[in-house]
Amino acid sequence: MTTFSIGDTDFLRDGAPHRIFSGALHYFRVHPDQWQDRIRKARLMGLNTIETYVAWNAHEPRRGEWDATGWNDLGRFLDLIAAEGMDAIVRPGPYICAEWHNGGLPTWVDADERTLRSSDPAYLADVTGFLERVYEIVVPRQIHRGGPVVLVQIENEYGAYGSDKAYLAELVRVTRAAGIEVPLTSVDQPTDQMLADGSLPELHKTGSFGSRSSERLATLRRHQRTGPLMCSEFWDGWFDWWGGVHHTTDVAAAAGDLDALLAAGASVNIYMFHGGTNFGLTNGANHKGRYLPLATSYDYDAPLDEAGNPTAKFFALRDVIAKYAPVPDEVPPAAQPAPELSVELHPAGTWTDAAATAPASDAPFSFDDLGHLSALMRYDAELPEGFTGGILRVDEEIRDLAWVSVDGRRVGTLSRTRHDRAIELPAGRRLSILVEDQGRVNYDHRLGEHKGMIGAPVLDGATLTDWTSTPLDVAEIAADIATGTVSDGEGPAAYAGAFTLDAASDLFLDTSAWSKGYAFVNGFFLGRYWRNGPQSTLFVPAPATVAGENRIVVLELENVLEPIASFVAEASLGDLSE
Repeated sequence: MTTFSIGDTDFLRDGAPHRIFSGALHYFRVHPDQWQDRIRKARLMGLNTIETYVAWNAHEPRRGEWDATGWNDLGRFLDLIAAEGMDAIVRPGPYICAEWHNGGLPTWVDADERTLRSSDPAYLADVTGFLERVYEIVVPRQIHRGGPVVLVQIENEYGAYGSDKAYLAELVRVTRAAGIEVPLTSVDQPTDQMLADGSLPELHKTGSFGSRSSERLATLRRHQRTGPLMCSEFWDGWFDWWGGVHHTTDVAAAAGDLDALLAAGASVNIYMFHGGTNFGLTNGANHKGRYLPLATSYDYDAPLDEAGNPTAKFFALRDVIAKYAPVPDEVPPAAQPAPELSVELHPAGTWTDAAATAPASDAPFSFDDLGHLSALMRYDAELPEGFTGGILRVDEEIRDLAWVSVDGRRVGTLSRTRHDRAIELPAGRRLSILVEDQGRVNYDHRLGEHKGMIGAPVLDGATLTDWTSTPLDVAEIAADIATGTVSDGEGPAAYAGAFTLDAASDLFLDTSAWSKGYAFVNGFFLGRYWRNGPQSTLFVPAPATVAGENRIVVLELENVLEPIASFVAEASLGDLSE
């Protein structure tokens, strides 16, 4: 039986000093058929451990509908880590941030009904059920039971959010009661306040930072007096948001900071080793005075790029690790260009004009009121008799982007990012507002906020009533279009096409000739695209393709400049920022 513990100065593996060289790899951001490839490449960089968050909302998007299969098969992911001869660190949250929608919390854990990330009994009851299910998977895979798991983290950077020690203590109690016996950790940014507020004496404190390693380790040591120092989030890159630039970090600077960290004797978890992709509608958002939805790519400028290929940073960090531990002689093969081809797209009808399904209401329903998990809701109302034009004002907020039409004609948009609250309407009889949830805030105190048209709109000072709220499931609509079910109504247009491959292949879909929408290949939801940038390609993982005929469906919200789907040789993630 292998043991793992924390000694006076070091992690101890079977009683001997042990250094953790870990890399972050989120199973829910990588196609399951590609997990093994990414894990193996982590070992080839010299890592001995894989760290992952557990995304609660991926496993239980609706209350009671627990899923740990396929993309959510955490047990298989951990078993693959073990098969590669590596250890694992599990961070189940329940809050994970991770630039993942709602910070990993399901939307049914409603902030209007309970106080999130606190000892609120209703919240703790939900969290306990989640953790117990996760630990059913993790407990038999602990290292002393023959599995790979050596550490489990409690919460996540809690000191940046709150200081409810009773909450943290209850998470520890639930974790231990479920059978977790490996050491428990916490992580916080290395400030005195965050390290003090975000942990408990029985948790081994670790830090999260990406530079000034010596200074930040010194701050951590003031709070963690004994045992090994560990940076459990060594930020080697950064994330992107729509309308921004593609963030990168200088390779030499990242290597230098890692060298300083390891020279000080610390253990490390590189965040990220491989970022992957926010497939589907899983991107989060930031809001620090301005709402900024995050991009589909989670490349993160990591050692493995979005498609799993080694970058210059892979080899630079590998060289640093080699100064402190053995690394394999083998290295991953260099990236090869992806197949290039051009596919004609054919109009497939309109797709946002489905008949209303919810009952009429005085105020519009939010996505959350209707338990809607997809990206769009259409709101319709009759304008006053003889309406000749006026100003529509949103009482509270649009969350997050709305296209406003009168009698089927687009008149403009309302954007949360722009802080829009009003729009001028022309004369007409029927108002339609299509609202997109662009991603749920994943950080700070906006977790759990409702999406849609929040508050009753006011037209020239009078509240508009008698609204119909129509949820639109973009994945279901794309599936209908793929089978030939189309509409000839008014609204945005869908497109479809077919292309042939000699073999299943990773692809990069160029979206630069389109405006804004969602793309699917063989029913696989690649994610959102937007000419707003920075990225202008979507990653298509090889397991989503087949040898022979493949189908593509595009749901466009605005206009397609050219009805062509181009697949290009490599990713284009936007103008760089270092």
